[in-house]
Amino acid sequence: MCAAGRRWGRRQRALLWVMLLAAWEAAWGQLRYSVPEEMPKGSFVGDVAKDLGLQLSALSDRGFRLIERGRTQYFALQGKTGHLVTAERIDREELCESVQQCVLRCELIVEGEMKFYEIEVEIMDINDNDPSFQETEKELRVSETTAPGSRFPLREAQDADLGPNSLQSYELSGDEHFSLAVQAGPGGDQRPELVLAKALDREEAAFHELVLRAMDGGDPARTGTARIRVTVLDANDNAPVFSQAEYTVRVPEDVPVGSVLVTVSANDADEGQNGQVKYSFHKISDRASELFHLDSESGKITVKGGLDFEKVSSHELEVQAQDGGELFDTMKVSILVTDVNDNAPEISIRSALSEISEDSPSGTVVALLHVQDKDSGPNGEVRCSKKITEKASQIFQLDADKGAISLLRNLDFEEGDSYKLEVQAHDGGGLFDTTNVVVTVTDVNDNVPILSVSSALNEIPEDAPSGTVIALLHVEDQDSGTNGKVRCFLDEGVPFRLEKSFEDYYRVVTARELDREQVSEYNVTVRAADGGSPALQSSAVLALRVLDVNDNAPVFAEERYSARLAENNAAGALVLTVRATDADWGQNARVRYRLSEGRVRGAPLSSYVSVQAETGALYALRSLDYEQVRELRLWVRAEDGGAPALSSNVSVLLLVVDENDNAPQVLYPPPAALRAGSGSGSGVAWSGVELAPRWSEAGALVAKVVAVDADAGQNAWLSYELAKATEPGLFRVGLHSGEVRTARSPLARDAARHSLVVVVKDHGRPALSATATLQVVLAESVAELLAELGSAADEAAAPGEPAVSLTRWLVLAVAAVSCLFVAFLLLLLALRLRRWRRQQLLPPDSGALRGVPVSHFVGIDGVRAFLQSYSHDVSLTADSRKSQLRFSAGGSCCDTLPARPLPDEPAPLLGDEDPAGALLSDPAAPSVSCFLHIFSTTLSPVAAVPFPLSVLWLA
Repeated sequence: MCAAGRRWGRRQRALLWVMLLAAWEAAWGQLRYSVPEEMPKGSFVGDVAKDLGLQLSALSDRGFRLIERGRTQYFALQGKTGHLVTAERIDREELCESVQQCVLRCELIVEGEMKFYEIEVEIMDINDNDPSFQETEKELRVSETTAPGSRFPLREAQDADLGPNSLQSYELSGDEHFSLAVQAGPGGDQRPELVLAKALDREEAAFHELVLRAMDGGDPARTGTARIRVTVLDANDNAPVFSQAEYTVRVPEDVPVGSVLVTVSANDADEGQNGQVKYSFHKISDRASELFHLDSESGKITVKGGLDFEKVSSHELEVQAQDGGELFDTMKVSILVTDVNDNAPEISIRSALSEISEDSPSGTVVALLHVQDKDSGPNGEVRCSKKITEKASQIFQLDADKGAISLLRNLDFEEGDSYKLEVQAHDGGGLFDTTNVVVTVTDVNDNVPILSVSSALNEIPEDAPSGTVIALLHVEDQDSGTNGKVRCFLDEGVPFRLEKSFEDYYRVVTARELDREQVSEYNVTVRAADGGSPALQSSAVLALRVLDVNDNAPVFAEERYSARLAENNAAGALVLTVRATDADWGQNARVRYRLSEGRVRGAPLSSYVSVQAETGALYALRSLDYEQVRELRLWVRAEDGGAPALSSNVSVLLLVVDENDNAPQVLYPPPAALRAGSGSGSGVAWSGVELAPRWSEAGALVAKVVAVDADAGQNAWLSYELAKATEPGLFRVGLHSGEVRTARSPLARDAARHSLVVVVKDHGRPALSATATLQVVLAESVAELLAELGSAADEAAAPGEPAVSLTRWLVLAVAAVSCLFVAFLLLLLALRLRRWRRQQLLPPDSGALRGVPVSHFVGIDGVRAFLQSYSHDVSLTADSRKSQLRFSAGGSCCDTLPARPLPDEPAPLLGDEDPAGALLSDPAAPSVSCFLHIFSTTLSPVAAVPFPLSVLWLA
């Protein structure tokens, strides 16, 4: 009860405000009422007689007419009561689709008083339409790999009502896997979206049945439902993509049915069923669905119903492209219906006096005319003209704005008793209507120049030559004389000029070549002014877009590029990224990169590095070695997507940075070689055997370790260090030279053989190293040297093998000499004479090895030999350890080791005595005397011989 009372109070207050507003407007000659839609015929709208203050008797006597501008009469005025009532049942959605305020206008003309009143009736909306879905059943196909939270737009429900009675909310029921989300659109509309709340499993459920309910805000609320069947599919990873985000089409209203307005296109990168794109309307009004058809295969939008600019001037459609996997893309299509002059002007006489006295004052209205044209723009601009005599033109005037024919001066019956005037109404398209009234029209400057665009370009390439026509304009002024003379001009600062072609036509042409990179769009304003005072002006705006031409080559961000890459890099490592930009637009500005051809160490450059065509990233395809390749010089080309394509090059220098990846390599002493003997099966390996006199002074050079490092810079700096020695303190190694010198003079207690381990390190981080092992033998004479070498060979023999190798070889040597002795006796005598003569020429004193520089020795195969040639005599017995060796003296030979005599033989075996006597001095001991000449040979150990010599045995 209380709620009903409050609602009734609100209605009374609203009615009071409406009545006050009506009274206010009535005072100004205009009435405004409101009435709900769907009222039955004859329903009360308003008390016109009361609101206008008219007497019912006056209405009956003088007569009245109610004129509506539409083709259908919706209201009627009761003459007896003065009430305005409905003449037809009114459907607001049919009259004013998509219009917030629906107002119907009519005019009341009181014949006797020559007055007319405008009446506006607002049609109020009621909740008489249910929300409805264009598709009551929708099948949605969703991949089972779709992530939770994914959204799927749904078709919006349509409700023809407005305000609170319109669509207000949505509800979803049927499955826990899905929920509903409502998004606000750009125009405030609600757009439902299906949200995946739980991951799908096609093996668990292949289908899901959902119910979407739309509710309006009426009381009671109306609802509409749509069933959604969700089919779970496999994954589809590429959605269709429209070539444009929005299409705008202008189409005249008289376009034939079946004409193609626009073809939308979407591409899907998938193949097979997932790549087949189907087109459908995602959002479309009921009226638009009756006018337009979308081909699901080709994407062509065609006209299937007649367009009418006067009813709806624009349509907005949302088109959805969906592939076979239910992925989609949407875009907007705006169809702008342009007006066509398909409605002729309508001129009618609202009221006219059949008789007028001649004493009627100047300004008396004798007729009221009404002219209207349902077209718009130039087609709806109506111009009234008259066909009267010159005399009548001095008496009557026609107000083209108000449609009133009034007197200019007092009438004179003697001059004429009637004036038949023909009035024509012309629109901008040439259609007209005529009526005959007593009226005259005089011309004033009340018409602005009409500037129309006959033809215009929307786009122009930037390389269009100067003087290219972009628009053809037509200008006219309905006035006459000076008021009808029109002057056209352009605003300053635009690269265009205006040229007059003929009569009232003008051309807008380019004044110079255009540059899209500076200005991409122009809005050219053309102004027209007539010669009236004050002058009237009109203008037209030409929208021109400058199309891009491929006239700019890519430009690199830097003149040249360089990068440093450490060697031993991982294959595929990113080196650097080059970047080039193109001032053009679209495909002409798309830059791709590639390498110029070249070769590195005989291999193609492309096998070393590659460049990513889209990003310009330069990658190393293989691991680089500084010791092989220290730098790479290459060229990268950037090429745009124009036709023909433009390109530019940039040089790239890639420097390989050295790393410490090579250990030092010892050249001397060489590695030890192990050789197997054929006789006994034992082997001895000697590595770096060096000889040094026992009487060497401190600092004497013994040997030199030679090493190299394949790295460079600090990584190749080598240092030498004595890591291990048999006798610490006896030898030292130069830090940077690798020279092994005596740290002190050798003592008698020092061992004859010494083993030295030298470590060679580089300066890398971390440092790498190598070791070299030297065997140093201290000896005072060759006999001692040979003894040490023989003992070393005996120690290296296999365990249990008797050390009789030397004896065996000596027996064989004596037997060979004995056999040759007889054959070469004469030759031996000649050589003995020659040696005797030589002893006469050379000093008898035999030099010693003491004082011979160590540099006169060279180590080959592990044993040092002299660098010069020496001649000496040797006497061999069955026991070679007791043999004696004497070096010949000469100016060309160095001092050698002295031959130390045996205790029982104080005299040298080979000396100043007679050679024959020397041979027969000890007949009991078999001996052989020979001349041994060493030609810088190497004393190399062989398996069976402790110290074999390359010699020439002479008698």
